[in-house]
Amino acid sequence: MRLLFWAGFWAFLIDQISKYVMLHVLNLGSVRAIDVAPPLLNLRYGENRGINFGLFGDAPDAMRWVLIGFAFLVIAAVCWWVRRHDDNRLMMLSAGFLVGGALGNVVDRLVYGFVVDFLNISCCGIDNPFVFNIADIFIFAGAIGLILFEGRGARKNPS
Repeated sequence: MRLLFWAGFWAFLIDQISKYVMLHVLNLGSVRAIDVAPPLLNLRYGENRGINFGLFGDAPDAMRWVLIGFAFLVIAAVCWWVRRHDDNRLMMLSAGFLVGGALGNVVDRLVYGFVVDFLNISCCGIDNPFVFNIADIFIFAGAIGLILFEGRGARKNPS
């Protein structure tokens, strides 16, 4: 479980530092857009009050608390699930990434009332209107890792 903690810690820290840099160093909230390597990588300011792709973004403020509660339920469920796999380093690393990313987005909802998004990737003539953040990358990588690496180690007795 130590690996889960440290992976989560670093994922959370990297996410929060990236958001601090975007908001307070690059002032992306005011500038709104910075082209880094167009069209592949652009920085676009986004306030996500909902879930993926802005779903439920126009919901009342109470939805923020529902999403925070849901994130904590997911974190608890992941930690409970992977405790049986503490010999599987890839599972622990993946769980840590997911937990750290989820906590990064929870902190955004608590501090700002929304999740700060800033990455926009477009390619091959397709103009992607969506933005995401580093926490989303960690959450996605963690979820994929949990699926791919489950069962790769000796499983402990669930009791």
